[in-house]
Amino acid sequence: MYHHVKKLMYTVRVDEPDPKFGNMLLEQFGGANGELAAAMQYSIQGLNCEDPGRKDLLMDIGTEELSHLEIVGCLARMHLKPMKSVREEAEADPLIAIAGGGGINLFNSMGNPWTADYLKITGELDVDLRSNIAAEARAKIVYERLINFCRDPGTKDALQFLMTREITHMRAFSLALESMGKPPLSVGRIAPTPKLVDQFFNDSTGEGDHGEVDTRGPWNEGEPWKFVEAPAFQGMKPGKGDGAGIHAESAPVEGSEAIQEVLVDELRDLLHAEKQLLKALPNMEKVARSRQLQTLLKTHLQETEAQVERLNECLKILGAPSRAKPCKGMAGLVEEGEEVMTEGKKKEDAPADLALIGAALRVEHYEIAAYTTARNLALQLSQPTVAQLLTISLGEEQNAGQLLDQVAQPLMSVARMPRSVA
Repeated sequence: MYHHVKKLMYTVRVDEPDPKFGNMLLEQFGGANGELAAAMQYSIQGLNCEDPGRKDLLMDIGTEELSHLEIVGCLARMHLKPMKSVREEAEADPLIAIAGGGGINLFNSMGNPWTADYLKITGELDVDLRSNIAAEARAKIVYERLINFCRDPGTKDALQFLMTREITHMRAFSLALESMGKPPLSVGRIAPTPKLVDQFFNDSTGEGDHGEVDTRGPWNEGEPWKFVEAPAFQGMKPGKGDGAGIHAESAPVEGSEAIQEVLVDELRDLLHAEKQLLKALPNMEKVARSRQLQTLLKTHLQETEAQVERLNECLKILGAPSRAKPCKGMAGLVEEGEEVMTEGKKKEDAPADLALIGAALRVEHYEIAAYTTARNLALQLSQPTVAQLLTISLGEEQNAGQLLDQVAQPLMSVARMPRSVA
């Protein structure tokens, strides 16, 4: 809830209006580092913030920035006032004088309109707080420059007030960030690649007539830095780029041991599932009435045999024994399929095959889910061979599901036909 109190946070006094300086003030009204940008940035961050304490901080400062916007707006309006009636003053900025009637608008000092592109909002609280600290620092510098160019004592006093509050806000944001207990370089959740993160690339080289002298300092020498000399020339010229090269290996997967354990469990579960199918598919083929369905089930039996071999190969690559883990899910589906086959003996051909296809489709979708999960885990572990083997099997299961659906379509038409009367 907002409520406007008809009183400025700081009383503004302008003794000598200066339209050109009023134009400069617009930088802090509708500019990239101005008060409106700050008010919107902090308020929207606050609306997104789930931390009640820091949300209160953001909303407090965001609201104060609106009060600062009012101060800057009043200052600018007072300095621009001569543009309303004096031709020579109006020439300082025709856009303000002619289009805006000598008043303020959401433009910067160059006449560019305010834009939400000025806002830095990521939804990561620590990152946003760092942006806010930098925003306050930039605003402080702008106010400092305005003070240096200002001739009016009353205006200087108001600008000094505003500049001081930028430091207050910097302190508050800094302490809020510090209280989160996050290391300065801890950004986000994914860890950087070890070794690579400690490499400093000397990408600008040359001395004398060919450039400036290379320098060293705490930003590129000492622990933990590894200085890489001219990486662009690595291996291209003798004597250039000798020594350490770019560490370009991918970052290890966070918690890779835990992910591999899950993958091995998935593969063993799948291995037992496929072995159960090796026993069930011949029975399903035997009771199928449609020649097309019989052929499809026979083909899938051969695919299942190959899938068992691939699963064993995957476990071998991962250094795990090819030991099956009892798959209760497939056991239940197979048991359900046996009931369908038993009940199908009492049905006409088309309904019996449709029920059988339904049981087979449930099996395929179970396997599609399992192979998709295993394939994605293998990709996360950077195991391309395992992922490729699983992708082949996944494709076979998806294709089998589509073929079963195709076989079912004409059977549905037959099943809908009325029975012939003997």
